[in-house]
Amino acid sequence: MSDKPRKAQNHYIDNARFLKELSAYRKVALKAKKRGEKPPGVNNYIGQCFLDIANNLAKKPNFANYTYREEMICDSVENCVMYAANFDPKKSSNPFAFFTQIIYYAFLRRIQREKKQMYVKMRVFEQNDPTGKFRNWMEEKAKDYAEGDSNPFSDFLPPETNAESLKPKKTRRQRRQKSKPRLDDVMEDK
Repeated sequence: MSDKPRKAQNHYIDNARFLKELSAYRKVALKAKKRGEKPPGVNNYIGQCFLDIANNLAKKPNFANYTYREEMICDSVENCVMYAANFDPKKSSNPFAFFTQIIYYAFLRRIQREKKQMYVKMRVFEQNDPTGKFRNWMEEKAKDYAEGDSNPFSDFLPPETNAESLKPKKTRRQRRQKSKPRLDDVMEDK
């Protein structure tokens, strides 16, 4: 091992200062809540920390290529401001991790909302397409994706129609009955 001292890492959030600012904000917010008043807004430093965490998390590969990244960031900062007073310094001394989790789940919620919205849009297009041009376009685009790739059109296209897919699905009871021999069948064989 080397005897060189470790360099201080350059983090974009000073966790100690962030903790100190949040502790002060929590005290003020709890006092306001006891008086029945609306809690004050967070100060600029706390807001900048929320924004920095959200921007840097949005650069991660699992969130980088969404067209609605700005909405994801806005939702996450809004959630952080709403729950800023919930951070308890007695339970944890790591506000960075606490708010990173809030932001992460806000991103996931926005992605789910956008997927639902896209599904509705595609269904409306499909229902209002008497000539079938839109459906043909979707099928052509679906062919461009390799089998391993995630196909964004797979939710909107029906499965391949073959004899197996046209058969009605059997219930669990029907599958069990077929697998077990019945007493009448056994008696007929003898």
